[in-house]
Amino acid sequence: MHAPQTIPSDLADPAAAVLARLRTKSPRVHCITNTVAQNFTANVLLAAGAVPSMTVAPEEIGEFVARADALLVNLGTFDRERRAATEIAITRAGESGRPWVLDPVFVDRSAPRTAFAKTLAAKRPAVVRLNGAEFASLFDSGYEDDGLRRIASAISAVVALTGATDRLTDGARFLRIANGDPLMSRVTAMGCAGAALVAACLAVEPDRLMATAAALLAFAVAGEVAALRARGPGSFAVEIIDALHGLDRETLRARAKVT
Repeated sequence: MHAPQTIPSDLADPAAAVLARLRTKSPRVHCITNTVAQNFTANVLLAAGAVPSMTVAPEEIGEFVARADALLVNLGTFDRERRAATEIAITRAGESGRPWVLDPVFVDRSAPRTAFAKTLAAKRPAVVRLNGAEFASLFDSGYEDDGLRRIASAISAVVALTGATDRLTDGARFLRIANGDPLMSRVTAMGCAGAALVAACLAVEPDRLMATAAALLAFAVAGEVAALRARGPGSFAVEIIDALHGLDRETLRARAKVT
């Protein structure tokens, strides 16, 4: 893992700097994600400045990952083709030195899904983004702060537990982000898109905890801005894309709630 920097509690300026690099460099992010999330995830990445790709065809995914700057593995659609594609993609990401994010969606619902996710967690993801129930199932552990730190250290990855307050750790450093809006839980694929944004930030920021924090803070603040304009979940899904596209340093400074 990259040598740790001090992560300031005032995360707005560093997060804005990561976003600026994202918009300048336009990294390619290859996404293995669930079928209901593909369109929204692609639009979120485009709004942030990244370039998405989505193929899961085993005969070509290796080439796509080799040409990408980061990889997202989301287990929302757990079919045979995606499992095969995932194995190929992770191998190629490792060979190419590309960071990848594991989003073990619904591992608390299915034993085969949990078993597969456990094999993936042992393959050195840069970040594991998940909720409390998923964490408990994947790591057979409680998700109190000490549990998060212990698992992050054990797998040498950033663990990002998302919820009303996001908790992030690389085993040594620990952050809480209290931004966001309840409407974010009323739109499908919101968490999937947030994980893709983490992958995009990893492509331009070598400090994994900083990249993860910048992505989750930016997405949560964009959600707050979108909620001010939205009339309900439908318009919110559009507004958050616009809000992310226009997100600036001043808005992050005004709204960031990081400890």
